[in-house]
Order: sequence, then C-alpha cells, then structure tokens
Amino acid sequence: MTSSRLATALAGGALALTLVLSGCGGGADDGAANGSAASDVAAPARGEHVDADTFRAGIQADNVTVIDVRTPQEFAAGHIEGALNINVESPDFAAQIAALDPDGTYAVYCRSGNRSRVAMQQMEQAGLANVFGLEGGIGALRQSDLVTG
Repeated sequence: MTSSRLATALAGGALALTLVLSGCGGGADDGAANGSAASDVAAPARGEHVDADTFRAGIQADNVTVIDVRTPQEFAAGHIEGALNINVESPDFAAQIAALDPDGTYAVYCRSGNRSRVAMQQMEQAGLANVFGLEGGIGALRQSDLVTG
C-alpha cells in the first residue's frame, strides 16, 4: 500500500511539474502568432511540405538555399528575396539540381505547392536529402515582407 501511495504521489508531482513548465511557454501573445519568435516554430521536416510560419522560420536558418521552381516569368512577377529560380519544367532541371551541394539544405516553393512537390521528389532522387517545401506555395506568403514584387 505504501508503494501505491508513493507511485500516486510521484505521478501527481510529475503532472504538476508538467503543468507549471508548460505555463512558462507564454500565452497567445508570445510572438508565435505574428511570426516574430522563430524559435517557437518547429524546425521544418525534411521531405515535407510545411506551413508558412514553419517555412519562414526554416529559411531564416543559416545555410538554407531557397529555390523557386516556377517559370522565370512567374519569378519576375514576385519571389522570395534571395531565392534561386530553377524552373522544374525546364529540360535542364535535373542538370541544375545535380550541381547543388548534396549536403546543403533547400527550401522549395512554387505557386500552389504542386510543382514544388515534383521538384522535391526529383531533388531527393538526385541525392539531396535535406529538402522541405512550402504548403500552399507563394500564395501562403503573399502578404509577407519576404515576397518581392
């Protein structure tokens, strides 16, 4: 009976500690809602499309190359500042991605997310393991200060 009480007390203490520690994370106004606290957003998952906040945080990290896989005309109409334009529909797309560092990290986007999924698959097949994409494409960032034009 004593060990049962001890187990109950320990479980209650662990629950209380969990509640206290989770309360230290801040409330709704902790910066995550407006994107100002990048550390509050989970790191992008490799090989996955992520939401706009996670993508934004991911491209702020060092050594991440942003790749816009839309056409040059779409790129000229507005893109993420500093992004490379490698058109996934171009006949030399495979050659262009083959020239990329296989150890690099790449953030890929298009207009809606469809072409970036195709590009990510080809990039992974070419040996680029650290790739993530933007769910919803550039439209998910349209009102962002990241997009030119």
